Amino acid sequence: MPPAPEGGSHTVGAVLALLREDFPDLTISKVRFLDAEGLVSPGRSPSGYRRYSNADLDRLRFVLTAQRDRFWPLKVIREALDAYDRGLQPAQGLDARPVPPPPAGDPALSTPPSPPEEERAEPPLRLTLAEVARGSGLNEAQVRDLAGFGLITPDAGYFDRQALVVARSAAALMARGLGARHLRTFRLAAEREAAMVAQLRGRGGRGTESEQVVGECLALHLALLRAQVALHP
Repeated sequence: MPPAPEGGSHTVGAVLALLREDFPDLTISKVRFLDAEGLVSPGRSPSGYRRYSNADLDRLRFVLTAQRDRFWPLKVIREALDAYDRGLQPAQGLDARPVPPPPAGDPALSTPPSPPEEERAEPPLRLTLAEVARGSGLNEAQVRDLAGFGLITPDAGYFDRQALVVARSAAALMARGLGARHLRTFRLAAEREAAMVAQLRGRGGRGTESEQVVGECLALHLALLRAQVALHP
């Protein structure tokens, strides 16, 4: 369910008029039932009447479609809506559940300068351990190991977008036989390098400049790693 445009203020009667073309059996009592179940949360006018936003309409359309076309029970629909609210994306297929977003290129690894922070900002993402596993190709035990060795850290029970990126990168090495305990070396090196970036930031580096420093650190790290690998053909 992609994000709906903000705004809009519709009465329940207007909601019926907008949705009945696709859902001719929809009634006011059904809309109010979905409201009571917490699947949509309309605001209230000063006189106490429900007022539905465009986002509420989008949620109602998703709920009604999931019931009609996918035969999802309310529990599954509620879980899907919660997943979308946490930043997951729709998957293909009638019975597909929400999935973590696909991998994106890291601007620090590209040659051109990184764009300003505001131009590359991504929406927040909060993932359960099972969703990190599903989005990275690891199993849940492997994700627990990554968390146990400090490579990813949950916040209030959820993992963020960067944890998913780490898990995906770790998955490639774990597929070659490395365990999370071996990958701890990368975490320790990253902590030391991050401390140096923080020092430079304290000298006035901000935004794009900080990202450029990250890219420069990665370039040096890659050059040194290649040099060491060449010593052990």
